[in-house]
Amino acid sequence: MSLNLNKKQFLLLLSILMMICSNRLVAQQQIYAYSQYADNLTPINPAYSMLDKAGSLNLMGRKQFIGINGAPTSLLFSGSLPIESIGGAAGIYVLNDQVAVEKQLEVNAFFAKAIQLTGNDYLAVSLNAGVRNYNANYSTLDSYDPQFRDDVRETKPNIGFGVMFYSDKYYVGVSVPELSIRSLGTASVQQANYLKNHFYFSGAYLADLSDDIKFKPSTLVSYVNGSPLLADFTGTIFLKEQLGIGAGYRTNKRASGIISVITDTFKVGYSYQFGTSSNNLGGFNTTIHEVSLAYRFGKTSERKLL
Repeated sequence: MSLNLNKKQFLLLLSILMMICSNRLVAQQQIYAYSQYADNLTPINPAYSMLDKAGSLNLMGRKQFIGINGAPTSLLFSGSLPIESIGGAAGIYVLNDQVAVEKQLEVNAFFAKAIQLTGNDYLAVSLNAGVRNYNANYSTLDSYDPQFRDDVRETKPNIGFGVMFYSDKYYVGVSVPELSIRSLGTASVQQANYLKNHFYFSGAYLADLSDDIKFKPSTLVSYVNGSPLLADFTGTIFLKEQLGIGAGYRTNKRASGIISVITDTFKVGYSYQFGTSSNNLGGFNTTIHEVSLAYRFGKTSERKLL
């Protein structure tokens, strides 16, 4: 028996498959589900920007199902600038997320302020505000099918806050970068986790194993209403503060390998994430490629590892 599909039918079938796979993943993860979270927490908790005395520009991109149109794609940009006169920092972050016919654009500005508790320990707080836009163009799949007849449009203001305790050896933080104060109407029917409240706990410690080797264990625990609690655990070894080699595990049965090259002003990272459950290994595996680029300016005499 042969199966003949025209181009429109093929695109519809492909989009439905992508939506089924992607919605299953979205239901298990937060929108900031980057493997390299430990190196750029600012969009998750802007208070993290206080850990670096230099200004910075960061870009992270991730791609799933390489070579397939409409595959899950995400770009995250953030920039921060220290304000030394008041012991603070300000900046922006922008998220552009796309899965098949679903798109989200989020833009936030933030301000963070730190106070010194003891000799090396600080407490930082942050506020962020912006706008979130969510679009799901279901009618482009098949306007005659009642399952795909109604598009979803949501645009709403966003507000969030974060708190972080830190020193030059550790950080521990909690944050709610996306706080919704009203129901989501039609978007909630479509299980749009993008527009729900997101809660995060983060932590890391930088240990000196020798003069040339440092080790950083880190974790990120996230929760969104209606989805399981999700936790990431990552360990990274830094060699001569120039090369980082790490591995991570996420409690939705996904693992990752991470490598990064570090200089005083630039950092380039790459991670490969893959499923570890029995139905992934040896079969259809939703692997994810992730690339990060960072540029630091100003006070860059100390390399940023934490």
